[in-house]
Amino acid sequence: MKVLTTVAFVLIVTALNAQPSALAVADSLYAVGNYSEAIQDLENIEEKSEAVYSRLAKSYVAKGDFSSALKNYRTVLDKNPNKVITAMEYGEVLIKAGKLKSADSLYINLSTRYPKNASFQFQLGTIKERQNDSTAIEYWQKTIALDKTHQQALYKLAKDALSKRNFPLAEELSLQGLETNPSNASLISILAQTYFNENSFILAITPFEKLLELGQGNEFVHSKLGFCYYHQNNFEDAISQYNLALGYEDKNSDTHYNLGKLFARTGDLEKSETHLLMALLIKKQPVDAEFLSLALTYKQQEDYKEALQYFNSALEENPDNERALYERAVAADIYFKDEKAVINYYQAYLGKYSKNGNSELIYLAEIRIKDIKEELHLKGE
Repeated sequence: MKVLTTVAFVLIVTALNAQPSALAVADSLYAVGNYSEAIQDLENIEEKSEAVYSRLAKSYVAKGDFSSALKNYRTVLDKNPNKVITAMEYGEVLIKAGKLKSADSLYINLSTRYPKNASFQFQLGTIKERQNDSTAIEYWQKTIALDKTHQQALYKLAKDALSKRNFPLAEELSLQGLETNPSNASLISILAQTYFNENSFILAITPFEKLLELGQGNEFVHSKLGFCYYHQNNFEDAISQYNLALGYEDKNSDTHYNLGKLFARTGDLEKSETHLLMALLIKKQPVDAEFLSLALTYKQQEDYKEALQYFNSALEENPDNERALYERAVAADIYFKDEKAVINYYQAYLGKYSKNGNSELIYLAEIRIKDIKEELHLKGE
């Protein structure tokens, strides 16, 4: 009897010691991005603790499997409803998964239990935003009332103020956030755009330059900063910024036009002529037609990968090119094996043209969607 008791004790101790070891291995795999291996190791643990389920949930989130993640979070919360951090993580995944009603109920419950928690108010605002509910603003206002330094809420409110051309409020909210975090690129961008839209170009220069210091340069930032320099008669720096903007998009007629004017001001008439001609050429030549023709050529050659690339290019140039949108769906239908993804391409076409598009193309798209759905049904998907 004593022997059996001793053996049982040893087995229990061994099992207890094995789980922390397995968790450590899973943590290491998670840390280096081997989420599938981490999940496999965790799933193999027979007696799963809350720590195991929590790690499984996080691993599934990292892998993009929100359904499995939610299942594991739910297991933890069913056993221990008072785990607030787990509930927060669960709520964030509900939002990512598009389960907005469930997320809303969860955060209402949390905000009732913890009325001074600013993060819960912010998440409620995020949910309302996803639901196109204008009351999102009220929740973000509650957020900064509880935490005046809340960066995400300040950004949301400042962005809203900018969109409504309430420039004094946009400036105030941006500066409020930047007092705490001077390197918040999102708020710096709102501040720069606020000054720019107020035509306060000299004030806009500093935040635009700060964005470049933070490595946030892009066509928009370089072109706007170039415009600010231009208005301060700083032609050399303006030319430099516009040239950098061309590095991102060399077919922007406005950029070429401004460079043409700048080179004229500096006396370089040859470069001025070149850029002004480019501006005229770009404005007169609708390149979406050329992209569409090239895409159709690749389609005829059965090179569907290249065809898709140029259909997308045509749509970037002209989002209202109906033929490109439909032909892209056809090419995707042939190229991609994922039939559910193919349906999305046809639905993108119908979503835009079902009421006023080409009746023949609409009919073909509708028939193809119906056929694919029947195929999926037969496969049990």
